Amino acid sequence: MIDGVGLLYAAGGVAALAAALLPRLLGRVPISMPMVFLAAGLVGFSVFTELPNPDPIAHGAFAEHLTEACVIISLMGAGLALNRPVGLRRWMSTWRLLAITMPLSVAAVVVLGRGLLGLSVAGAVLLAAALAPTDPVLAGEVQVGEPTDDPEHFDDEARFALTSEAGLNDGLAFPITYAAIAISVAGAAPSGWLGHWLAVDVGYRVAAGVVIGLATGWLLRKLFFSVPSQRLRLAEHAEGFVALAATFLAYGAAELAHGYGFVAVFVCACTIRAGERTHGYHRVLHEYVEQIERLLTVSILVLLGGAIARGLLQSIGWLDVLVAGLVLVIIRPLSGWIGLSGGKTGPRERLVIAFFGVRGIGSLFYVAYAVTEAKFAEGEHIWAVTALVIMGSVLLHGVTATPAMRFLDLRRDQAAASEIGPDQSAATHV
Repeated sequence: MIDGVGLLYAAGGVAALAAALLPRLLGRVPISMPMVFLAAGLVGFSVFTELPNPDPIAHGAFAEHLTEACVIISLMGAGLALNRPVGLRRWMSTWRLLAITMPLSVAAVVVLGRGLLGLSVAGAVLLAAALAPTDPVLAGEVQVGEPTDDPEHFDDEARFALTSEAGLNDGLAFPITYAAIAISVAGAAPSGWLGHWLAVDVGYRVAAGVVIGLATGWLLRKLFFSVPSQRLRLAEHAEGFVALAATFLAYGAAELAHGYGFVAVFVCACTIRAGERTHGYHRVLHEYVEQIERLLTVSILVLLGGAIARGLLQSIGWLDVLVAGLVLVIIRPLSGWIGLSGGKTGPRERLVIAFFGVRGIGSLFYVAYAVTEAKFAEGEHIWAVTALVIMGSVLLHGVTATPAMRFLDLRRDQAAASEIGPDQSAATHV
């Protein structure tokens, strides 16, 4: 008889070691870390029947809070990693993805949910909310790296757009989730929920998240870099765990004010990053957050694989597979291309940004949150379709991310070399 608790601890130790080793082993291979751990969960929970069933439906509160913690920590890491200052023109690709691509994706998924899957209005809106945001957790290969202290360095447009989009649209999917909850409670007639939703769930909560994120980021930035006493100036002591304090403070303050904590955390991170932009402390904070994020990501992916192995997808039919495929290879790429058309991205960058709309941990959170806040008759079906899309995204984007980004980098280097000329290029590499 195998001790299930001991097996869990041993598996956790192996997973933690693998989380440290795999990014170095898989750096140039078209296999992503999420693929490995999702497969590990599938195999592990199939072979070791003594392990408890990680069913997110039965353990909704646990699933909600675990995914919530992972998302907010990843949002802090994404904001700290962005080297480009916030600006209307500098972030134009981001604004286009948020203002055009995301609403188009939501509308398309609502139509598919109603027309092909037969979901109720509330269920279709919830599925759209869950599948609308791109993921800041599972998209490491197509996002920016660590903060740099080089003032001349700017992230390339594809990585920057995907990182900043994921940082903001994880919070902006919340109003859609609240719309689904409101419809499930008050009915589909707009008179019962639309006014309150626009005023509170869209207007107030977004504004509160932004304001609280700016305020906490500004205060922490002063504490990190500008306090007169060197003993209290945290940037001088390289304490990486302070990034967790910033994350929890921004998120907790926003939630207490009934604002969107996801928005507050990302705005807070960007505000901190804007202070003393070339200071090495940003890298210290980012490295600490990245390690915690990786551990949480591994845990969630293994548990998701285990839930799939134990029957999470048993209700899936061919129409669900069709919808998942349409979301990944038609809806996101097409809406992304439309959103970026007319912007400053070239065709190659536009194609990469449009295609890599990775779905992941945020999608799990929104489903877990909604089904614990209100009653959705199709809750199990929505869980299954969401898990199917995430599994498809992990496989599709995991295989294609490394080759696509290497190709984009190669073409960019070739273009740069041709601009400065072969003589100058050769001299530069001497």
